[in-house]
Amino acid sequence: MRRVVVTGMGIVSPLGTGVDAFWSRLTSGANGIRRISHFDPSDLACQIAGEVPSKDEDEFGFDVDAVLDSREQRRSDRFIHFAMGAAQQALADSGWEPKTVEEKERTGTIIATGVGGFPAMTAGTRLVDEKGPRRASPFLVPSFLANLAAGQVSIRFGLKGPIGAPVTACAASLQALGDAARLIRSGEANVMVAGGTEACIDKVSYAGFCAAKAMSSKRNDDPSHASRPFDQDRDGFIMGEGAGILILEELEHAKARGANILVELKGYGTTADAFHVTASSPDGEGGLRAMRQALSSAGLTPAEIGYVNAHSTSTPVGDAAEIAALTTLFEGRGKDLAVSSSKSMFGHLLGAAGAVEAVACVKALTSGQLPPSRNLEAPDEAMTRFEMIPGKAIDRRVDHVLTNGFGFGGVNASAVFSKV
Repeated sequence: MRRVVVTGMGIVSPLGTGVDAFWSRLTSGANGIRRISHFDPSDLACQIAGEVPSKDEDEFGFDVDAVLDSREQRRSDRFIHFAMGAAQQALADSGWEPKTVEEKERTGTIIATGVGGFPAMTAGTRLVDEKGPRRASPFLVPSFLANLAAGQVSIRFGLKGPIGAPVTACAASLQALGDAARLIRSGEANVMVAGGTEACIDKVSYAGFCAAKAMSSKRNDDPSHASRPFDQDRDGFIMGEGAGILILEELEHAKARGANILVELKGYGTTADAFHVTASSPDGEGGLRAMRQALSSAGLTPAEIGYVNAHSTSTPVGDAAEIAALTTLFEGRGKDLAVSSSKSMFGHLLGAAGAVEAVACVKALTSGQLPPSRNLEAPDEAMTRFEMIPGKAIDRRVDHVLTNGFGFGGVNASAVFSKV
């Protein structure tokens, strides 16, 4: 079977833009959550978010002008801006610039999102309601369609291979990586630009999640302590935004062009709970099967995994299901297995979460540092058998890491990254 490796990465996140800035802040346990600035949140139960800072706010903030001109910015939603920025970084990092017809036709694009251009949808609705349908822009629909992140990246860089956009809630970008790997393994592509993007911080989305009592409401005045995955005092998730893009490549193709091979995407699994529209089965059975499938396709046993970047979002129900799955899968393991959740630092990026966390997994393998969890003051007793990494990264070299993504509708995805 053709092997799939990672040869480049790009990221736009609440902790900063660019892999180096993101990783430096992630390993130090930095906070990327603050009071919402996109709109007035004062009448919402949750008033904080992991917003992507601009270049004016942060030296490592997102500079949209370096990615798109002003006209292109007006014609597309923020989730597309993030995808374009992360893809530009990833392709530059990989050194892959397809020029021949064959190279372009053998390079594909799969960029997921949980929602697409939600702010563009709500703004368009308000415009039509207030000023009538004649005021709608001809670019309104292309600005928010979920597949247009992949479409715009494909157009910008001339990528003519397979294209797609999983829209599977919070598992979407991990499924994008899995789908892209399958296309390479099957011989349909040599290189795939894959990952996810999300920019769903909008008053309507917040109203919906708050109504469902899924979001944290206890720490609006203390944002840095609000996201608490695996902590007993958690009370809901904090929404984040951003994008993560990885360049996946067939191993021999990467070697032939002298690419810098980072790690191997060694295994992938995806399953359905068939249980409930928003809640996981309490025993985590669906997530457990996804992890077992990922390990099986990687040809590994649970004993060989050294680190898990958990999906854990800081919701009591979701965390409990993942804890159940992890304790079953890794029965008998102790402090030799490290587990953390990056969402404690930048919130839950919905459809972009899996790809952003995959970047963290790649860096964990290549750097010999395992990223921490913030706000882990009273961890669930079932998890204390493992190394939970509170506060700051630890130095520990591992050969294989596992990462999870679970979403509404009962979708589960897991992937294994390994040293080459």
